[in-house]
Amino acid sequence: MLDKVQEKILILDFGSQYNQLIARRVRECGVYCELRPFSIPFEEIRAFSPSAIILSGGPSSVYSPGAPSLSPQVVSLGIPILGICYGAQLLAHTLGGTVVPADSLASREYGHTDTQFDTTSALFSGIGENSVVWMSHGDSVKELPSGFRAVAKSAGCPFAAFEDSSRRIYAVQFHPEVSHTEYGMIIIKNFLTAISSLKCTWSMADYRQSSIKAIREKVGNGKALLALSGGVDSSVAAALMSEAIGSNLTCVFVDHGLLRKDEGDEVEKIFSAYPVNFIRVNASKLFLSSLSGVTEPEKKRKIIGETFIRVFEEQAKKIGSVDFLVQGTIYPDVIESGMGSNAAVIKSHHNVGGLPDYVDFKEIIEPLRFLFKDEVRALGSELGLPASLVNRQPFPGPGLAIRVIGEVTGEKLAILREADFIFRTELEAAQVEGASQYFAVLTNTKSVGVMGDSRTYDYTVALRSVKTSDFMTATITHIPYPVLEKVSNRIVNEIRGVNRVVYDITAKPPATVEWE
Repeated sequence: MLDKVQEKILILDFGSQYNQLIARRVRECGVYCELRPFSIPFEEIRAFSPSAIILSGGPSSVYSPGAPSLSPQVVSLGIPILGICYGAQLLAHTLGGTVVPADSLASREYGHTDTQFDTTSALFSGIGENSVVWMSHGDSVKELPSGFRAVAKSAGCPFAAFEDSSRRIYAVQFHPEVSHTEYGMIIIKNFLTAISSLKCTWSMADYRQSSIKAIREKVGNGKALLALSGGVDSSVAAALMSEAIGSNLTCVFVDHGLLRKDEGDEVEKIFSAYPVNFIRVNASKLFLSSLSGVTEPEKKRKIIGETFIRVFEEQAKKIGSVDFLVQGTIYPDVIESGMGSNAAVIKSHHNVGGLPDYVDFKEIIEPLRFLFKDEVRALGSELGLPASLVNRQPFPGPGLAIRVIGEVTGEKLAILREADFIFRTELEAAQVEGASQYFAVLTNTKSVGVMGDSRTYDYTVALRSVKTSDFMTATITHIPYPVLEKVSNRIVNEIRGVNRVVYDITAKPPATVEWE
């Protein structure tokens, strides 16, 4: 869909834990980019026609047998190159320099590191001569390749950055993409503008128009089927497909009865205004029956994923033959599910979790597969979706089933929906800062309480609110005590079956955001 984008950055992934952050920062600067494994053939690199290339960091040592390598042909393209951490060492190694273990030269460096910069370098224009960067390396460059000069140094790394400006090749031992590097965004912006001469004008409006055009060319008069969960990703995909092909799209919304309060009705109301065939399947009884007696979290997830597929299959049979299956896959899903050779299984199921083998489709359409979550939200706003949907908090595929600890029952779900609604409503009314995601959990713990001079033995509700930018790590939200007190009073007074409320103050790690 983005073949005609004029300014494109190719990021070669050498296994860095920050690889997605590099892509995020480039996109934030208004330049389209894609992350590809380092091992892609040179022909694919040339066919991508990048304006510049960034080499990511990675855990390997360039001198180790089997370490990821860089084809000299990449350097011969004559376009700007920026190497980060392992990428910097790889440039030095490939072009004739020497890389050694840090303990044979100086100290290893991890974390915040004071660094001195030569601000005559175009890469460091506009930053302070002394600032803090984020280092994470056990190897260091001992000798620079011919034609390069050092442009930054730290106490433990004499070549914290080096360059050959005549060939527009730059390398930094630190990580400019992480927020811990004081002038990281300026450094990245300098590489894109001052060095690569890019205009940085890519926007969601561009993505919208190019995507709609590509979808129309691909689908023609064909029919498309989309499994709508009501979450941000599938909803934005549905809105984009609707604008592109209108009534040739059918959205199947499987309401599994595990949604938040009024959520199913909200989704139906929103999409009833679009010129699409909208089918809502109320399958709560089937899902509850399938979950009966199940307490183990991973088993819950698998049962819900499998049941969803079965319901979707049944509806697809009624629709008949379709040409295309649409999924709300986004870029992190693509990266996590196979961009690297050692990709781990992050989730037990994703989207529909499998394709019905009887559906007569030509291919799968994933209109959001190159977008990060914040970009999906921006596209949703561009498409005119309401803020209540676009800014909806991340919601797990298994829904409230993994926020009900232990067996899932109708009674427990009813209690949790009300408690969750009260918590979210009060937090939003109080405009609490630093709340990226917040929800209630119905624990499986009962305790003794007293209400109206009578003994109670009821459930404990846990409140969870975290602050995060990427959901890889998270800290707790510092909710004012008066707000917590009001939430607690409302929950125990308004909801039968709850006599105790607690607030989870655990960061991620060691905990996860969700309880199950």
